[in-house]
Amino acid sequence: LLKSIFERSRANNLEHGITGVLCVYHGGNVFLQALEGSRVAVNALYCDIVRDPRHRDVTLLDYAEITERRFASWRMGSVNLNRVNLGTILRFSESPVLDPFSMSGPASLALEAKSGATTARCGKESSLDTWTSLIVGRRSRKAARARR
Repeated sequence: LLKSIFERSRANNLEHGITGVLCVYHGGNVFLQALEGSRVAVNALYCDIVRDPRHRDVTLLDYAEITERRFASWRMGSVNLNRVNLGTILRFSESPVLDPFSMSGPASLALEAKSGATTARCGKESSLDTWTSLIVGRRSRKAARARR
């Protein structure tokens, strides 16, 4: 399922000028995602994510205008947070179990940037345009059904 989501995201994001990273944490079936692009493109994609029946608890953690992209070289990068050093998670989180819903938006973004930097080098793209950055936390509906 994740593989197909990444393939589709990379193709669609290229077409719409969106960059970002999706962090997966299997401990709570939590996803933490940063999206960058024009305000219109990022808002449209966020609406698609909210309406997607595979997700629940979709929460906007941060929304900001930015002057340069952190994930410019990633059409949709992926990071498995289960493979990230626990110290990295504790640096930005209150506990060793990742809960993006209890983190501030800037802390969530910093964790994604740090985790992504340890996985692959993130390029930056300077621009005179203003880009929008959006951080989203969400859980899988499949995981919710499995716990019942």
